[in-house]
Amino acid sequence: QRHFVESGGGSVQPGGSLRLSCAASGFNVVDYNIGWFRQAPGKEREGISCITVSIGATWYVDSVKGRFTISRDDAKNMVSLQMNGLKAEDTAKYYCAINRFGRCPGVTADYDYYGQGTQVTVSS
Repeated sequence: QRHFVESGGGSVQPGGSLRLSCAASGFNVVDYNIGWFRQAPGKEREGISCITVSIGATWYVDSVKGRFTISRDDAKNMVSLQMNGLKAEDTAKYYCAINRFGRCPGVTADYDYYGQGTQVTVSS
């Protein structure tokens, strides 16, 4: 059974940093394109980054380019998201997910979610 455990969220001031982790079980992250998503209250879920199988090519939505970095640790079966220069508009619950069609980024509906997410709050 596939399962994700997202962690690393918290409350930070604008300009701060957080590192989110997504630990997988029941499958190997190296075999799938994995995406990070976020959802703020009252807003639709938004894809913000993904990483591909094998070579680990990456994609970022424009609003996080240059600030966020996605990475994969095959030995730990984990995908991480380093977030620097955090802004108030980054406040949301963050989730990782598998693209079942092998796309990166694809569309939100392409993804299957197996975790509860981790909350990130950016405020002064």
